[in-house]
Amino acid sequence: MKSRREFFFALGGFTMTALLSVSRGENSGAQKMVTVRLIGPDGDLTGPISVPKVIKTDAEWRKILTDEQYRIARGKGTEPAFCGTLLDNHREGIYHCICCQLPLFSSSAKFNSGTGWPSFFQPIAKENVTMNQDNSFGMVRTEILCTRCDGHLGHVFDDGPRPTGLRFCMNSASLTFVDQGKEVPEVPK
Repeated sequence: MKSRREFFFALGGFTMTALLSVSRGENSGAQKMVTVRLIGPDGDLTGPISVPKVIKTDAEWRKILTDEQYRIARGKGTEPAFCGTLLDNHREGIYHCICCQLPLFSSSAKFNSGTGWPSFFQPIAKENVTMNQDNSFGMVRTEILCTRCDGHLGHVFDDGPRPTGLRFCMNSASLTFVDQGKEVPEVPK
């Protein structure tokens, strides 16, 4: 039986060989680039900048992630409601991708949705998240991925507060939190 990722790529016209090459981190000599915003030397977000896409093998991801982080961020899983470590975090700062450290959400956009998962009304930068249609479990939802590494973050719904009316419902296991003022500037490679 194919995984959801294999099925998705098969639908997109990719061959199994191409899928295996992508999952192994192989490419045809040209490194894939993505446009994102990083934390600059002044602690603020940079303008859009082109950086290499982070591609690792499953073995490499397993070395840097816990079993739960791997199951959720790389396996498109979901943590149980009201169990995530960042649900009740009320400190000021930025939530980053657990896999590649890309800044994703600011604490200023976090709100209590009552759903049991950390929720935000917008990402820190639209470039830093990618949205894909997710038809799993007999539902049609919009999946949120980290643009730089394709880590599964959660889903977005249209029942959030103003100003966007959106609810980015994230898994704590897919995120890491950095307190305001403790950001480390990232120099593009």
